[in-house]
Amino acid sequence: MFKNYMFDLYGTLADTHTDECKDSLWESTAQYYKKNGALFGAEELRKTYCSLVEKEKTVIHKTHPEYKYIDIKIEKVFAQLYRNKGVECGDNDEMVLETALYFRRISRDYIKLYDGIADLLDDLKKNGGNVYLLTNAQRAFTWDELEILGIRGKFDGIVISSDEECCKPDEHFYKALLDRYALDPKDTIMVGNDPDADIRGAKRVGLSALYIHTNLSPEFDENSNADFIIPNGDTLKMRDYLL
Repeated sequence: MFKNYMFDLYGTLADTHTDECKDSLWESTAQYYKKNGALFGAEELRKTYCSLVEKEKTVIHKTHPEYKYIDIKIEKVFAQLYRNKGVECGDNDEMVLETALYFRRISRDYIKLYDGIADLLDDLKKNGGNVYLLTNAQRAFTWDELEILGIRGKFDGIVISSDEECCKPDEHFYKALLDRYALDPKDTIMVGNDPDADIRGAKRVGLSALYIHTNLSPEFDENSNADFIIPNGDTLKMRDYLL
């Protein structure tokens, strides 16, 4: 039916839960910074981190006024936290990336594939389809999680919002994938669990769309304008529409 299959990650292919509000996260991360020579109290670290995130968002808004929905590179925040305490480093230094990864691992309670996902991706490719990932996410977090899930090598292309500094449902983000891999929207379907970011965003650029309502979805929206709807989170049913 389609040549190209574009998937969201969290809430569509993978179930996960993270909590960046828990005190233990900031206490552990402060200790990690201390080990690397940057002395923070837990609450100081939390407040400074949040402030730097907002500052970086402001920078991106000014740099890309054409983007309606922006994202940032979170490694810039982790690096600036070091520099605030006199530890010189670049945004992509190994220490910075390891710090971001540590933060994500401590904040994450679990991550796992939904039922049948690995087989679905394999079978789409066996049938001659091209499989892509378009995810609102931080590369510093998500690249490792794709390896944990065992699916990083199953995609013909991966586009992550932090790399592009914009995110779904922004048309620029969808077009980044379409243009990079020379995909015809008429031959492409978006599969996602968010009726606005995944479905309405996809329809605005001429894609077909499959909406699956999962445990990580916003409130169910039967008027999402999706071509196909799976209302009960049964990921195995995606095969009925895609294969």
